[in-house]
Amino acid sequence: MNRYSCFICGIILLSITMLTGCSKQNLNATSFNAEPTVNLIYYTIGDPDKDLALVNDKINEILMKKIGITITYNKIGWQEYDDRMNTMISSDSPFDIAFAPDYAKYAKRGVWLKLNDYFLDLAKEMYLTIDPIFWKGAEMDDGFIYGVPTNKELAVRENWMYPDSLVKKYNIKVNQYNTLESLEPLLRMIQKNEPDYLPMELDRDSHNFFAMYGYEYIGDNRLPLMIQSLDPAAPVVNIFETREAKHILDTLRRYYQLGFINQDAALREPGSLKRGVKVFWESGSGGPLSESVWSNDLGYKIVTNPVTPEVATTEAVRGGMMVVNANTKHPVESIKFLNLLNTDPELRNLFQYGIEGVHYTLDQNGQVVLSSTKDSQGNPLPKANGGYTGIQYTQGNWFILNTLGGSYPDPLNKWEQFRIYNSKVVESQVLGFTPDLSEVAEQIDNIEIVWRKYYPSLMTGSVDVDIILPKFNHELHEAGIDKVRKEIQKQLDRWRE
Repeated sequence: MNRYSCFICGIILLSITMLTGCSKQNLNATSFNAEPTVNLIYYTIGDPDKDLALVNDKINEILMKKIGITITYNKIGWQEYDDRMNTMISSDSPFDIAFAPDYAKYAKRGVWLKLNDYFLDLAKEMYLTIDPIFWKGAEMDDGFIYGVPTNKELAVRENWMYPDSLVKKYNIKVNQYNTLESLEPLLRMIQKNEPDYLPMELDRDSHNFFAMYGYEYIGDNRLPLMIQSLDPAAPVVNIFETREAKHILDTLRRYYQLGFINQDAALREPGSLKRGVKVFWESGSGGPLSESVWSNDLGYKIVTNPVTPEVATTEAVRGGMMVVNANTKHPVESIKFLNLLNTDPELRNLFQYGIEGVHYTLDQNGQVVLSSTKDSQGNPLPKANGGYTGIQYTQGNWFILNTLGGSYPDPLNKWEQFRIYNSKVVESQVLGFTPDLSEVAEQIDNIEIVWRKYYPSLMTGSVDVDIILPKFNHELHEAGIDKVRKEIQKQLDRWRE
């Protein structure tokens, strides 16, 4: 009996040991097969930075801690971004989130995720944070919102900028110069007295001088169809057939012939302000207090004068849209990321300025002082924040950003001034209107070819207006601009009803 009992006990103990071993194996198998962290692929515009991977790692630390995800942060150069996005969309390449310069076109094609349902729960905080006018402008004709607008200034105005040193030297009252023709005596004076300065700088994309007369584009500026923003019954017009356009072009031509405008204007690539270049007049699109940012970009103090109305246009409110790919495998995580980016100051400041202590420091007022190097004269010189630069208008809520300090600091109450500014902005009569151009796609392509042929030279004064403008309009007609205009007018009439 004792030998039998020992045998039975041995069998039982062996079985227990084997079961225990199996349990441990199953436990280990469970831990090795745990769900991997969701990683979102994110694309935005801007030159890739030396320290982009370093910033990406820091972003992922915060995202893991707060919402349990990571991202792969990709930046595509300014001249390449549109083509790369078109290619990715056409080839159905995988990505989750992107900056969308062609927001409306692809929303109509179903490329972006519908967001409305998420505003009730996952994105409720973000939805309530962003100004309602932005959401109104982002809404498409089907009643859905397909992207998250950057919460910034509601009206993007053309600002004419001048070096503060010359303004003080000649006691110039910049707010007295609000039309192109009014600039002539100033430009003559600078040309005569300050030969080191270029009187007026333009590039091949030129500037929206037509907005000074109350016009806004119905679509992209490569389709030269515009409408008066505040006239509820205004028709759609080819802007280059208007008196205002002829007047602007004649003035620019005269300035070019007088040597005020850079001779390479029709060829010069658009882009950020050139640091250290001596220019008297430049133009930039922005909101209130943009001079501190532009002063830091140029390396010397400037003063600005806004010359276009405070109108919230569709183009302005859709200028910084972040979208989610409709084919994403991670819609919930993408929404959580966008919600956090628009409501969490730590994450938003990291995207904008990089890593504290590496790319910037905070002064005693909590303002950002960018890391710098020095130029050949030993002057402090911001250099891409020491290796990283955020593209502010593309990446979420501005009102939770630290303001800029340093040589040209922002006012400490900058965001309060922005709120006051936004409260005074007037909505365009066509805010949110988005024409469906699918039926005239061939004409649109042909019009853009003509636009590229003539627009840069006309809008920089580089050619004889009386000869080239009629050719431009003739070829626009041949390309089908009348058909496109009538189609947009028909849709606008229905929309107004």
